[in-house]
Amino acid sequence: MSFDSVLAIIGGLAVVYHLLKLVWKCWCGLGEFVLSAVWQVDLTTYGKWAVVTGATSGIGKAYAVELARRGLDVVLVSRCNEKLQNVAKHIEGEYGRKTRTIQADFTDGNSIYPAIAQGLQGLEIGILVNNVGMMYSENVSYFLEVPNAEQKITQIVNCNMLSVPQMTRLVLPHMVKRGRGLVVNISSATGNHPQPLLSLYSATKIFVTFFSRCLHAEYKSKGIIIQCVAPVVVSTNMTNMRASCLVKSSAQFAREALNTVGYSSHTSGCLSHALQNALMTLLLPDWLRMSSVLIKGLSKLAPPECGMHGNERL
Repeated sequence: MSFDSVLAIIGGLAVVYHLLKLVWKCWCGLGEFVLSAVWQVDLTTYGKWAVVTGATSGIGKAYAVELARRGLDVVLVSRCNEKLQNVAKHIEGEYGRKTRTIQADFTDGNSIYPAIAQGLQGLEIGILVNNVGMMYSENVSYFLEVPNAEQKITQIVNCNMLSVPQMTRLVLPHMVKRGRGLVVNISSATGNHPQPLLSLYSATKIFVTFFSRCLHAEYKSKGIIIQCVAPVVVSTNMTNMRASCLVKSSAQFAREALNTVGYSSHTSGCLSHALQNALMTLLLPDWLRMSSVLIKGLSKLAPPECGMHGNERL
């Protein structure tokens, strides 16, 4: 066999490999975003109660309402008691589900978790949504230009990172004991690739992504699903963007993202965001993201352009 024939065979195998890979991705996407809308997982099979952090606005509130609509009682955890009561009243009145509220400021660090644990006692928690999160600035900015940097760094780490393993620690043992459970961790598209000018926020979101993937590998054999949801742009108070074909409303995003449960352990949440993320990966490789020219250009723009999913702590 000639050298040219060997190269032709290798090239042909490479083409077949990439075609099969593309077909597999399309098939998975069909199940994740199309079939899932028709054949939805019954979320009540995981347990009677769902817990949602950052549940008084944005994606957190939307998840809480959607979970109630699908038949679960909901524990709402956030820092503003008045807003907690308003969301609880809405869920009870609209869907007839039980609610429980826990007032907690996730920027306070470890001190809040004993009280949260006490508030969760006696509940059959089937679903946890780790949504709470915060940005350090309304606009993109260099790290040293973050306002009140000393305070904000601690707050963001406590809120965006510490809350995820600590809340998971509280509910996971009972899920393992029952042999079923779902933990949804809200990450961001900025956690898929490094994002200069959102450096700390991006770093906290890659923590959420890796923690979720590792935990899913550890506990899937025990009947537990750890799902990481990494949206692009969702219309919330944080993003200050109107809903459109590219920017999902919080309610629409939560509805579509919950449909993907059981179909994917790592998802953009909806087809629109999956396509946007694929396009950004193709057109904006990491070397370009990290280039000085692009960073200087982005620094002149406000608000931030991508990855702002708007999971809020209020």
